[in-house]
Amino acid sequence: MQSVISDRFHELALLPESQQGLAEGALILAAEVRPEVDVASGLETVAEITERTRPLVEHAPTPSAAVDALNHALFELERFRGNQEQYDDPRNSFLDEVLERRRGLPITLSVVYVEVARQLGLEAYGIGFPGHFLSKVVGVSDVPEREMIVDPFFGTVLSLDDCAERVRAAAGDHVDLDLDWLRPVTAIEIYTRMLNNLKLGYLRQGDGIGALGCFDRIVVLLPDAAHEFRDRGMLLERMDCIHAAIDDYTRFLELAPDDESARPIRARRDALSRRKPALN
Repeated sequence: MQSVISDRFHELALLPESQQGLAEGALILAAEVRPEVDVASGLETVAEITERTRPLVEHAPTPSAAVDALNHALFELERFRGNQEQYDDPRNSFLDEVLERRRGLPITLSVVYVEVARQLGLEAYGIGFPGHFLSKVVGVSDVPEREMIVDPFFGTVLSLDDCAERVRAAAGDHVDLDLDWLRPVTAIEIYTRMLNNLKLGYLRQGDGIGALGCFDRIVVLLPDAAHEFRDRGMLLERMDCIHAAIDDYTRFLELAPDDESARPIRARRDALSRRKPALN
């Protein structure tokens, strides 16, 4: 991952969400990691998919039929689906690769789904469902819930009972569905979750530099995210970047002085301060 954060990424963090399409933001994020990514070409691909889908959606007789038409277009005609065979493939996290290969993670496929739906005039959002990102279209007036929940990874529509069953399968029969898990998430939350996916992948590979680049971009998006500073400080300490680690620990303690980890982090910071080398 590049160490220098681009002006475009800083602009992405500052723009109101209404002025930034999800696909453009996700492509900018991919370009931070791989400078060869052509953001304009990716947006053109999204526009082409949208125009191929438009006649099906616009000729649907009801709002729910319009969502079904969108699903048919994206999951059957365009053949987008989850990469179950190679889930950990880093290409699944980059929108340009997902647009080319038609394979991705739940969150990158949801970005495609929501972006195309919005360009077609549907009110669509990403959902930060525990463990598995989802999408939904609201304002579907001919169904009782007035919304339809979609899993772009498997290309299916989910009922509330389906969502509850997924929660029970993952967490146990004693855990009930919390409707807050189905709330729309913001673009910043989506970009942060995408960066977290990349960060965890880099850490699993032992790539500290790659993970550090993700941390750097997360704190641009979320400058008050205390635990990101704490965790970046721990990574920096392991990389023997003592001064930077002290700075991150100090920032964490400023943001979350009463956190349960504040005391051990303060001790680590103070110990580092006693042995930090002089800056030349």
